[in-house]
Amino acid sequence: MNASPLPPAPVQLTLALWLLAASGWLALASVALDAGSPLRAVLPVLFLFACPGAAVVRAAWPGAGGRSFGLLGAALLSVTLSAALTAVTTVVLYLAHGFTAGRLVILLAAFTTVLVLLPRWGRRALAGLRRSGDRSPRPRRHQAEFAGAALLTLTAACGGGSMAQQPGTTHAPASRMPNATADATTSTDPVDQPAAPGPWHSVLHDDFAAPALDRTTWTTCYDWNQDGCTNQGNHETEWYQPGQVQTGQGGLTLTATRRPTQGSDGTVYPWASGMVSTGRDSWNDTPRRTFTYGYFAAAIQVPADATGMFPAFWLIPAETRSAPPELDIAEFINTNQRVDMNLHWKTSDGSDGHVGQTTSAADFASTYHVFAMDWEPDSVTWYVDGVQRFQVTKPSMIPHVAMEVVFDLAVGFEVDPPASVDSAQLHVAWVGVWQH
Repeated sequence: MNASPLPPAPVQLTLALWLLAASGWLALASVALDAGSPLRAVLPVLFLFACPGAAVVRAAWPGAGGRSFGLLGAALLSVTLSAALTAVTTVVLYLAHGFTAGRLVILLAAFTTVLVLLPRWGRRALAGLRRSGDRSPRPRRHQAEFAGAALLTLTAACGGGSMAQQPGTTHAPASRMPNATADATTSTDPVDQPAAPGPWHSVLHDDFAAPALDRTTWTTCYDWNQDGCTNQGNHETEWYQPGQVQTGQGGLTLTATRRPTQGSDGTVYPWASGMVSTGRDSWNDTPRRTFTYGYFAAAIQVPADATGMFPAFWLIPAETRSAPPELDIAEFINTNQRVDMNLHWKTSDGSDGHVGQTTSAADFASTYHVFAMDWEPDSVTWYVDGVQRFQVTKPSMIPHVAMEVVFDLAVGFEVDPPASVDSAQLHVAWVGVWQH
């Protein structure tokens, strides 16, 4: 007489299993903690290097807790599998140009939850991988169930991007959020969430739609303004003037014009150009806006004639009024094909330390692109069109002082513009700053 297999006994979800199922979402929620909280880093690391593998072990080998491997063996296998899953998922996201820490965690959180809460699906499918020569038929309904579980995981990875970047936050109106995660070449509208994990709230937003510059937020020179200014430390050949700054008609425009311009320092500069800063009108005034930590983003289109031009989006210390430290979100030195992302810090002997990265992600003069930086107490991370490009985590390099935001179009740094070029323009569609 042929014996019919008994149906699997229902799985009892213990407190430990519930915690395992929720581990990824707890790690994701930990980013809402204060930046100085150790749990903000510990929980995601523990999850990524323990929990996905534990869910696989639990689903594939139900007895692994003691009978199959023993506790130590199960723990080692869980860590190994978790590290492998984290590495593979990271590589896939990078190859898809969609890597963020939030996306990594949410994908593996969904995977872990599926395997824990739907053990029949995961256990039967994974168990089939380890049964050599097993040819017993499986009901089609279980294949469909496992396919549904896989679809749920993929949906969380692909469709849950905004939640991965901003878990536990409410989306603000489109006019208040930057398009840091979308392809900035298709739109200059500030929408969606910052690419870095939050939660965030907006502390500055300007789309420069008004016909005049908002003078409560912006001035048109450095803090050493005296009827204009320049950056003598770089041996630049422009004198910044308010008339070279225009707003309205699609954003902020800084124009460099070949025109002899008398500076208040007695020098005649061959170029007049434009800049804006959230700093002071003069040396002893109070800065308009300063920021310590935050997510800084702007949609920028750089000049088509790049030689001799040095447009930049950067942060300068408010108290000392000079670098170091200095955070260069995006610099374009005599090029529109590459962007430099730099950090300057004061070394132990008081000199200027510098670290940076260059990327050639696009033709930055052909249209707008979003350049962003997430400045945290323990890291600084740069993004181009929502894709992470550079990160600094060494504690001695991270600045902890209030900074002013600067956009400028410098001229003559390293080389002069060719004689055939008489003007250039830097366009900024919008700028935003968010803080935790």
